[in-house]
Amino acid sequence: DTSQASYRLNGSPYNMMKPRTQTPPVVFLKTHKTGSSTVQNLLFRMGERDRATFAFPHHSYQFSYPEKYATSLIGGRPWKCFLPPAIFGCWQLHGGVARGLKQVMPENAVYITILREPLRTFESVFSYYTSTVPSALSLFLESPDAFWDPKEPGNCLGRNPMSFDLGIDSQQWNTTWRTDLSLLEETFQLVMIAEHFDESLILLGSLLDLNMEELAYVRLNTRSLQDVTHLDDDTKDQISAWNTLDVLLYDFFLQIFLEKVEKYGLERLNSEVALLRATTNRIRRKCVARSGVYPEELEDLVRPWQTDTVTILGYQIQKNLTKPEQAFCTRLVLPELQYHAHLYFQQYGRDMRAVPTE
Repeated sequence: DTSQASYRLNGSPYNMMKPRTQTPPVVFLKTHKTGSSTVQNLLFRMGERDRATFAFPHHSYQFSYPEKYATSLIGGRPWKCFLPPAIFGCWQLHGGVARGLKQVMPENAVYITILREPLRTFESVFSYYTSTVPSALSLFLESPDAFWDPKEPGNCLGRNPMSFDLGIDSQQWNTTWRTDLSLLEETFQLVMIAEHFDESLILLGSLLDLNMEELAYVRLNTRSLQDVTHLDDDTKDQISAWNTLDVLLYDFFLQIFLEKVEKYGLERLNSEVALLRATTNRIRRKCVARSGVYPEELEDLVRPWQTDTVTILGYQIQKNLTKPEQAFCTRLVLPELQYHAHLYFQQYGRDMRAVPTE
């Protein structure tokens, strides 16, 4: 049964941690192919434990992709946890969106996003979304302007995908980049860096008052190794030249991240990273029977959504778990579509359906 009803989970999340104070309201801007699905799972688990109200788009996994976000998409109520785009959507920050979000989020809301080294980000984005461009990355990079039309909505991720997700106008970049970066720096209390993922989680935990068990994770939405393209030096140079905005964006926030690390204390951070890794490994051993499992070997509940161009791997959980342990472990490995559908049903008392026709 592949209906959404099959995504409803029995039982409450396994409470592996001591009681704690509730976290502040959170806005997580989910960027494409940066490790954001893994962060989203962590926030889903956090929000579910806190009985948070999620600002989900009605009857959908995404907010008006690839149009700009509008407050009317989620209504005017105050939200506890806002994670745009919920699934596979481009959400743009410019055009007054930061102000619009503050109309529906409490004043103490924490704004978070994540960036990844631009070369690997573009390679990953390209492998997922090649329906309108040649399947060979090298062929595309020889003459990208021949395949990429900035006016075509479906091409939104074909150049500077992280900049697009954050709402930077590539057509106005030369004149507005300082303003754009300043706005982003003012908006986000934390821009996580995928290449320093565990360190980013420690800073996230400090920001949201989370303990090590709550920060434990498995990497979600990962590709089969055969679908990852090796990048030689020439290809790297071509990708950098084609994605100059993302390079500038990443370098800017990497420097800010390193400054946060220095302020936090490198010795303290390294000690806590070691503790996080030990805790995560313990929980993975408890929960995960097999990792890197091909989709045909997985049941519907834990089978990741598959694209036409790459194979997305998943996890099998251990058997002989208690019901509370099974509830927690299932959530730990749960793909984003299934977790979204589960939380949507919990919140609205109904499955996600297509918008009713009149």
